[in-house]
Amino acid sequence: MFLPRRALVAAAAAVAAGAGAQAQPGWRPVRPVRLVVPFTPGGTTDLLGRLAARGMEPVLGQPVVVENRGGAGGAIGSELVAKSSPDGHVVVLSNIASQAIGPAVSRHIGYDSVRDFTHIGLIAAVSSAIVVAADGPIRTLPELIDRARAGNIRFGSTGIGTSSHVKLELLNRAAGVQILHAPYRGSAPAVADVLGGQIEGLIAAVPDVGRNDRLRMLAVTTPERAQRWPEVPSVREFGLTSLVATNWFGLSGPAGMPDAAADALHDSLARGLASPEAQERLLEFGAGPNSMSRQDYAALVASELGRWARIAREANIQGD
Repeated sequence: MFLPRRALVAAAAAVAAGAGAQAQPGWRPVRPVRLVVPFTPGGTTDLLGRLAARGMEPVLGQPVVVENRGGAGGAIGSELVAKSSPDGHVVVLSNIASQAIGPAVSRHIGYDSVRDFTHIGLIAAVSSAIVVAADGPIRTLPELIDRARAGNIRFGSTGIGTSSHVKLELLNRAAGVQILHAPYRGSAPAVADVLGGQIEGLIAAVPDVGRNDRLRMLAVTTPERAQRWPEVPSVREFGLTSLVATNWFGLSGPAGMPDAAADALHDSLARGLASPEAQERLLEFGAGPNSMSRQDYAALVASELGRWARIAREANIQGD
């Protein structure tokens, strides 16, 4: 899912051309659209939500207002949208944590990721990274594993039941160690505590950590090395294949949304993200192209929910 710059720009041009060739949808919002980001400000989910909102506004002809509703690994904001009116004026920044991993590991999620949402489209897919403080003693993933075997190592996550939490549990299982878990409400406070020495590291989406030269990336979770960070090995190179995964982020609304509204929102998302400004930002994130139909994105959510349910069951991972 990670392509060179030329391929990504070409893919964006194709998306823009395809969106422009479509007939103008009959539905338009009659008031501002609420885009609920189910995590705290500053992390990848928030940044991608705001990027999508800026691109959608001129196409829809209404403001797209980002509203952060963090908590419970994305479940609080997601449930709010699942129970909202399906008239197209309330959507959620859906992602691997809130739509796949959380429901797979928690018994207390108040929604069904397939039945209770109208999935609209993919925004981006990015890698996670295992990171530590750049000025600390740990320089490689094998060194981290050796230290975890020798004594207490504490890793943060973006919350109980989130992608970073489950990947930490998978790392423990695959490496035969017990790194202690410290949950946070989003990536920003976890990064702050890594830099402050309160915890030794965390696993987080690359855009949350890859731009900070005070952090050292030990490995990425994509099958191959990320093109933007070719010096950082993949977890697969260390035999940790169970950690191989991509973080995906998209847009979803409540179940029962009329096709005309869902099509118009998909059209505005595709056209907005195909702009040069949006493409530059996605390139900074190391993100892959996002040319997915509504049906393809719904199929991705369903497939990932099944995958992580199997992983959680086989690894006996529980979020609460």
